[in-house]
Amino acid sequence: MAAPSSANRMVTVLSIDGGGIRGIIPGTILAFLETLLQDLDGPDARIADYFDVVAGTSTGGLISAILAAPNSENRPKFPATIINNFYYEYGPQIFPPEERPTGIEDFPLDRPVYNGVALKNAANELLQDITMSSTVTNVVIPAFDIKLLQPVIFSTNDAKSDVSSNARLADVCVGTSAVPIYLPAHYFETQHANGNTRTFDVIDGGVAAANPTVVAIDSISKEMWERKTVDPEPLDYKTLLVLSLGCGEAQFEEKYSAEIVNRWGWLSWLTYGGNIPLLQTLSAASFDMVDFHTAARFKTFHSEKNYLRIQETELTGDAAAMDLATKENLDNLVAIANNLLDKPVSRVNLETRRFEKVGGGFSNRQALVELAKKLSDNRKLRLAS
Repeated sequence: MAAPSSANRMVTVLSIDGGGIRGIIPGTILAFLETLLQDLDGPDARIADYFDVVAGTSTGGLISAILAAPNSENRPKFPATIINNFYYEYGPQIFPPEERPTGIEDFPLDRPVYNGVALKNAANELLQDITMSSTVTNVVIPAFDIKLLQPVIFSTNDAKSDVSSNARLADVCVGTSAVPIYLPAHYFETQHANGNTRTFDVIDGGVAAANPTVVAIDSISKEMWERKTVDPEPLDYKTLLVLSLGCGEAQFEEKYSAEIVNRWGWLSWLTYGGNIPLLQTLSAASFDMVDFHTAARFKTFHSEKNYLRIQETELTGDAAAMDLATKENLDNLVAIANNLLDKPVSRVNLETRRFEKVGGGFSNRQALVELAKKLSDNRKLRLAS
């Protein structure tokens, strides 16, 4: 990855939110985008060929790793279609439907809901011993170190410059997916250059950055500073082309009131009405603040068209669950994703902070067709430089 070499060359970013089993929504959209790129550039085209940075949190981190994992010829190992195959094959093992809590009495008091063994096995089977430094493009995956109580950002660039950051992709994916209450924290180790051990005790990256778009953009700024011997110019958002994919969120409603929460103790904050209000509140705040901040930055640079956010905001019932891995629900989520492609392009309103349709009647499908053309042209510029 590098800064643009000409006025026409852009830095391209793919960002994928967390969302558990609902990762099948961005998985469906990415499979569609890859077919568009293949129509333009041939059957060997892969998503990772077109993005300078691929960032993902939680289930989005897993998707990022799948997209950027190398084969023996240092080409992307998997097509985008493998993403949905993963959720269908491994989802019911990671989130066994028979173990899913349906009420407060079903939540264990002394352990996570799910034991996490199937997630570890799936990540190890898929990614084996591939490390962060070997990805085919720069991958950025946030997690949160529960021992240090601070975010830890795993990235390809850091892994190449610091051996202690060169963790196995499988470990990073398990760690960033370790949603508190649902899945256990993940412990793993790397080695410093001097042979000393570096330890990680990580949980879900959504604690730090449920929507990793800003983290991805920051990684670009960081590399620009590290590459130049003199102070570089601030990052110009006109040179960025960003695709941000959500995993869907529940239909807007007035969830809780001060009157209601004032009667809650710690237990009600952890489970109320079949939901976990504390996690809902933290993740909603993270998603919305990042989307608001990103949209505001692009607007400041008069480059709103360089930022495409695709998010389903009207999930209801079982579709809104992060751990319902029945075939019926997975099929429904795929249908929701396909329907989302034909919905109008939407953007956060900087005054109301609500997701609203953009004028012009352009659908997400049409926007992706246009994006694919830009990505194809941009890649040709990169290869020619």
